[in-house]
Amino acid sequence: MIGSVSTATNGVALTAQKDGLAKAAKQFEAVFLRQMIGSMRQATLADDVFGSSASEQFRDMQDGRLADNMADSGGFGIAQMLLKQFETNPAAAAAATGTATTATTTAPAPTPATITERPA
Repeated sequence: MIGSVSTATNGVALTAQKDGLAKAAKQFEAVFLRQMIGSMRQATLADDVFGSSASEQFRDMQDGRLADNMADSGGFGIAQMLLKQFETNPAAAAAATGTATTATTTAPAPTPATITERPA
């Protein structure tokens, strides 16, 4: 009975970790696309005749929304590539989401007896 509760808890935690990882991958893709669109906007050959700070601010907001929509549609596939990479490397996925896995072990802290001084 206790084993089944532990297994169910691990399954819920794993599902939550995968959902968090998918959300983070999508957000990363949106940030990447925002940067790409912003760089494309800066690469103009001529000055905008009707350009003003207000129109630039509106264009930045429009670009941000466009990047979010592009990331949600998954057309570029950056988020899927990240998820595929993290599926093959669970330790990296745990590091990316900030959670620890049960398979990860930490080395004990060095004690004064194990620290050796090097001669100068």
